[in-house]
Amino acid sequence: MIERSEAFTNEPIAVETLPDFRDAEIQPVAPSYLKHKVTTTVVFWGLLILVSVLAPFLPFVAFNLSKYPAALASVIMLLSLLHARLDARHRGWALREHDLIYRSGVIFQKQVILPFARIQHVETLSGPIERYFDLMRVKCFTAGGQSADLVVEGLTTATAGQVRRYLLEQIRDDEESERGADQRDKSVVGKDG
Repeated sequence: MIERSEAFTNEPIAVETLPDFRDAEIQPVAPSYLKHKVTTTVVFWGLLILVSVLAPFLPFVAFNLSKYPAALASVIMLLSLLHARLDARHRGWALREHDLIYRSGVIFQKQVILPFARIQHVETLSGPIERYFDLMRVKCFTAGGQSADLVVEGLTTATAGQVRRYLLEQIRDDEESERGADQRDKSVVGKDG
């Protein structure tokens, strides 16, 4: 049996004394993130508009499409460009002593706080358009899932590499401190038994 020198307590905590995560200094995404979003939006919707405009002139298209699909796609593209601009303004991240914060969303805003102690694995990745704009994503995985629990978008390649290294160092430090605590507990049990 393990004897503890400290008595167990479970005192209430006043809500007013809790730290406020909103006090964290949120870093904006890289300026090239907006260029990336604009490029991908224009390419996707531009191709759709081009197809809807050229389709009636193709000999193997049996029906005549009106101009409405192209007009609708143009309106959606303009709204998507506005959304991309607002999204780039609202998106941000912060590293604190014990966790990573990521904020995203325009209409439905979301803020995720992921403690380093929960992170099992960290990856960086980028697609060809992201690489063109020197952007990279950091994916953080926790135990029990196949997909990433947090994906931080809009970081420069250099920043993403620094964040990944920092997170991996924190994970390693947490694992080493847990192993040290386990060794101390085993030595206490061994002396008592």
